Amino acid sequence: MLKNDSIEFLKNYLNSFSPTGDECIGQKIWMNYIKSYVEKVYIDLYGTAVGIINPNYSKKLIIEAHVDEISWYVNYIDDDGLIYVTRNGGMDHQITPSKKVLIHTKNGKTVCGVFGWPAIHTRKSYKEIFPQIKNIFIDVGASNKKEVQDLGIYVGCMISYPNQFFFMNKKFIVSKALDNKIGGFIIAEAIKMIIKNNIDLKYGLYIVNSVQEEIGLKGAKMISNNIKPDIAIITDVTHDTSTPMIEKKVMGDIKCGLGPVITYAPSIQKKIRDLLINTAINNKIKFQRLVSSYGTGTDTDAFAYSNQGVSCALVSIPLKYMHTSLEVVNKYDVEKSIILIFETLNNINNDYKKFFY
Repeated sequence: MLKNDSIEFLKNYLNSFSPTGDECIGQKIWMNYIKSYVEKVYIDLYGTAVGIINPNYSKKLIIEAHVDEISWYVNYIDDDGLIYVTRNGGMDHQITPSKKVLIHTKNGKTVCGVFGWPAIHTRKSYKEIFPQIKNIFIDVGASNKKEVQDLGIYVGCMISYPNQFFFMNKKFIVSKALDNKIGGFIIAEAIKMIIKNNIDLKYGLYIVNSVQEEIGLKGAKMISNNIKPDIAIITDVTHDTSTPMIEKKVMGDIKCGLGPVITYAPSIQKKIRDLLINTAINNKIKFQRLVSSYGTGTDTDAFAYSNQGVSCALVSIPLKYMHTSLEVVNKYDVEKSIILIFETLNNINNDYKKFFY
């Protein structure tokens, strides 16, 4: 069961804004939470945060998530004061009509706006009209371009949704940024368990919260070349395919509440994957299996093929409604993923030579 201090951290972390390319607010919250459980904390040039237990050990294991969340950029302001946007990551343009937004200006100030959309009454002669990047727009109540600029809004400002964390039906966590701050939460809780259970690690453990995953795994590529790990266990989210309009024969059979997902893919190293599976079985943790035959699409792929190769595995959390403003995960899957990673790290410690030599 998640304790109150963990839930408070999760709430603050999820509600913070950490878009791809400007993740500093989320990273500060995350680093402040883990700093008492590690010996060293640092942040690299582009913002990836790292906590280390046993920084002087030659053998290195990474547990990783990514902090960046998708957002919008202000791309164009027209003469009537309407704002047009472009993506920062894979933001879904089809969900924008009638959404409230926050435009982030200088000094941490935000300006409220709405994605406007023509009323249904006015669209009768345009039956095929639907949201596209070229026609969605934000209204901030300005009459002209200068009035928008006077609010501190300019091309390059980032835009987020204001949706806040909440529990749904006591068992689901809902947030705009579960992809992949829920992974950052899981690895933070796993190292808490390492410390509170007085596990004397025989290797260097690097707890990594990477940046810029949403635009091509960029932060993971940089930090892997910096740390040069032997093993990396990555956490991310994957699609709950039980929701409507998803083809299970193509996407796999995954459902929230049935446990963490262990992936089969070319970038997954068999020994580490099998360890995760055996750890789950031995600890009676329900888990699900998923195949990603052309790559996982996660930071796993960046770590696996870096340096001279890194032994990688992926633990994913089933997620409903990915890349929308209200993503959903089951609390059970989160809790079991924390235990799975903790027990896996402990098993590697108990059979150290098998995995590092």
